[in-house]
Formats: sequence, C-alpha cells, structure tokens
Amino acid sequence: MSELDRYDYELPRHLIAQQPAWSRIDARLLVVDRKHNSLEHKHIRDLPEILQAGDCLVLNESKVVPARLVGYRTQTGGRWEGLFLDAQSDGFWLILGHTRGKITPGESISLLNTQGIEDLELLMVSKDSGGNWIAKPSSSESTNALLDRVGRIPLPPYIRAGEMVESDRENYQTVFARIPGSIAAPTAGLHFSNALLEKLDRQGINLVYNTLHVGLGTFRPITTETLGEHKMHAEWGTIGPQAVETIQNCRQKGGRIVAVGTTSVRLLETAASSDGVLQPFNGQTDLFIRPPYIFRAVDAMLTNFHLPRTTLLILVRTFGGDELIQRAYREAIAEQYRFYSYGDAMVIL
Repeated sequence: MSELDRYDYELPRHLIAQQPAWSRIDARLLVVDRKHNSLEHKHIRDLPEILQAGDCLVLNESKVVPARLVGYRTQTGGRWEGLFLDAQSDGFWLILGHTRGKITPGESISLLNTQGIEDLELLMVSKDSGGNWIAKPSSSESTNALLDRVGRIPLPPYIRAGEMVESDRENYQTVFARIPGSIAAPTAGLHFSNALLEKLDRQGINLVYNTLHVGLGTFRPITTETLGEHKMHAEWGTIGPQAVETIQNCRQKGGRIVAVGTTSVRLLETAASSDGVLQPFNGQTDLFIRPPYIFRAVDAMLTNFHLPRTTLLILVRTFGGDELIQRAYREAIAEQYRFYSYGDAMVIL
C-alpha cells in the first residue's frame, strides 16, 4: 500500500451534496473531541454552546469569482470551456482551457454570457511555463465587470457536473466574502449566517478575518509516489497586524484559536514562526501539511468532509489524529451525513 492509498475511502454517491442545507446553520456538525477520543452529533447552530467565551474564530473572507468560462473557437465554431485563474497588471488574463483539437497562439475565443449570447473575445497570446494560456480580452472594462457578465460560478464537477443554477451565486459564497480572488469557495465558511456570527460575537467569541484565495493548488491531484514529492501550487494570502494582535491576545488569555476551513489553517500555520509566534503575512504560501507536521498556531478547526486522496484530507487527518478522523468519516457515512462543498461539517477540538 502506498502512502496515498491510506487516504482512500468509499463514499456512496447519494451522500455527495448537490444543494446546500435549506438554512446554512441547519447543516449537521460532527464534534470530534481529541482529548476524550469521542464523537458527538450536533448542528452548526449549536456552535455557541460548543465554543467558549474568549475563543478566537478565524474566517477566510476571500470571495469566489465567476471564473468558469464558456464559448467557442471563433474561427472553427468548436466548443471551448475555460477557467479564469488570474488577471495580470497589464490587463492580460491567465486561464486554463480545453477544446477538441489544438489551439494555436493568435486564435480567438468568443465567450458567451449567462444568457448564451456572444459577449467578449479572448485573444490567445501564448502559454506560460505551467501550461496556462495568457489571453487578452477584447474589452478594457475591469476584470470583475467582465467576469460578472461572462463568468459562471466554478462549481466542482461532482455538483451537477459543474453546471450552476442562479441560486449558486449566493449559496456558493460566504456571507462575509469581501475580497474577490478564489476559484472555489472556502467551504467551511458557507455554514455561517450573519445572525450566527452576531450571536457568537455577543457571546464573547472573537471574530477575526484573513484572506487566502483558493486556487488550483488546493485541488491539484497527488500523482507522486510519496507525499514528500508532491509540490503544492502557491496561493496568495494575507493576515494583517490587527488580526494577529487579536489572536495573540486571545491565546495569552487561554482562548483557543479555531480556524474555519483548511485555508485558514494553512495561512495561520504559514504566518507562525517555529516557536508559534504569529506574524503579519502577505504573500504566497505553498505549505503542504502532512505527517509528521507539528501545528503551531491552530488549536481547533471547523471543516467540511473532503474527497479521498487529497491534500485537504491529509491536512485534516494530520490535525485530528489519523485513527480518530478515520473513525469520524466512517461514522459520518453510517449516519448519512452530506459530503463535500455543499455538505455537512465537523469541528475538531
């Protein structure tokens, strides 16, 4: 058995959530207590009773951009699909694309808006060293304005084969999303409503926000023989001085640092020094958390249930303890929890 084989498991297809819970806070929550080696079934709405005054809840306020692009090759009419990755300072876009046949530099793509009407052309200029296309939009409007017209919400393929419905524009976004840049939702944050956040705040839970834009690195499959050979694509993140000060004060007073999502875990651990002192951070992180990693900044985490054989599952099992998290996944399957982006969650204490 390879290292990666240890992170495989069987999931009945009907447990892959195709829609979110009717109310965000009604999602189920599996409470994983490492100290007592125990599992307990709750709901997201129970978080005010699970967390304690003085704890610090760290949330990722990255906003999902409508990054999925649909169109056709202008010259041949062949169908084309793509994914917007980034906008460069000179106005060029970095995109992934696929179509039948081979696109050559100088070709153009006609992008369709959400009504299926031709709206924008992309001139395919060249490929970068990573195999992504550098493309020039035919309009000088802002990237966000163009994507709002021609982009679709980039749902993962296991949700309705990636085909969005209008409600996904709201459902696949956290209520506190503020800074555009992610090509997938930081899904643990999808469970919070404004009312729940206000209740937690009134209870004395410190709410702290950071930003880590979810990119391809999170989803890139592991193809290496060993975990140590796998290289994460870097993702941009930032955590400011005020957030760091709040977290440090919380910890000094005995409060727990509760990261919401693997994105917050990775950013906090990137920003922490070897002795656990947190510093403001602004830049790229390619941190791959795997055994025998020692956590320095995070005391607890809230996370969704993740796909097998992924860096996300490896992170969670490294944090929660391998045997306990395997037992938690078996329990969640037996109890018919809903899995993946629109599914239920666990909190690891």
